[in-house]
Amino acid sequence: MKLIILDRDGVINFDSDQFIKSPDEWKPIPGSLEAIARLTREGWHVVVATNQSGLARGLFEMATLNAIHAKMHKAVVQAGGRIEAVFYCPHAADMNCVCRKPGTGLFEEIATRYGQDLQDVPAIGDSLRDLQAAASVGASPRLVRTGKGERTLAAGGLPENTPVYVDLSEAVDSLLKIAV
Repeated sequence: MKLIILDRDGVINFDSDQFIKSPDEWKPIPGSLEAIARLTREGWHVVVATNQSGLARGLFEMATLNAIHAKMHKAVVQAGGRIEAVFYCPHAADMNCVCRKPGTGLFEEIATRYGQDLQDVPAIGDSLRDLQAAASVGASPRLVRTGKGERTLAAGGLPENTPVYVDLSEAVDSLLKIAV
């Protein structure tokens, strides 16, 4: 099975330091929906792993998160793609849970759900914690410069041999060339 794990904010949609708190605030990064559609056409199973501490902080309710994800799913489908599942951590950083990236709980849940070892599974993110979570389970971390990506790259400390791409579209182009 060809599985790929994407972070949400900063990879698929524009990020905000004030959080994405409503469907109206969820806006796709140009080319991201089409990139997911290309993956879908090539037989990839696309899943999202995202920290959503805005729930614990009281910035939005579960119904709002569901509405944001419904908008994302609909936009991806309209572009010809499919996101099979969204795995999210609802906890704040100070709650010390295992699911919040850089913890590996979301990735372990994905591995269990899909019955697949995550060794070398591409995992695309824009923050160091995305990359660390991926590397910790043996997945293949890949950084995009969108979202927090430029700051992440400038700060350094990336897992060894992490490729860096302009955006999700370029990362998918590279992946599909390798996979062909």
